[in-house]
Amino acid sequence: MIVYGLKTCDTCRKAVKELLAAGHDVVLRDVRAEPLSAADLALFLDAFGAALVNRRSTTWRGLSDAERETAPEDLLSAHPALMKRPVIAAAGGQLYLGWDAKVQAALM
Repeated sequence: MIVYGLKTCDTCRKAVKELLAAGHDVVLRDVRAEPLSAADLALFLDAFGAALVNRRSTTWRGLSDAERETAPEDLLSAHPALMKRPVIAAAGGQLYLGWDAKVQAALM
């Protein structure tokens, strides 16, 4: 199982800790240190669409209006921290976005 996020993100660290405690083999991939490939980004956008862009983040608030109008794939390529976190790639290619009760129930 791969958890895509940021190593400094509290939610990502919590997800990894809880998944490990539940017996899953988990790897945290920091998207800032190791940016998403075009194929991964396209896969995530196909699965989640515009919901993949975190419009509540500090990074989003720092963007100009013109930058906010940019296509999601371009925004996320330029600003990896804009990705809503975590994106979890589970066995069988199943993708999950975030770490809410629904995702936890599905994975725990």
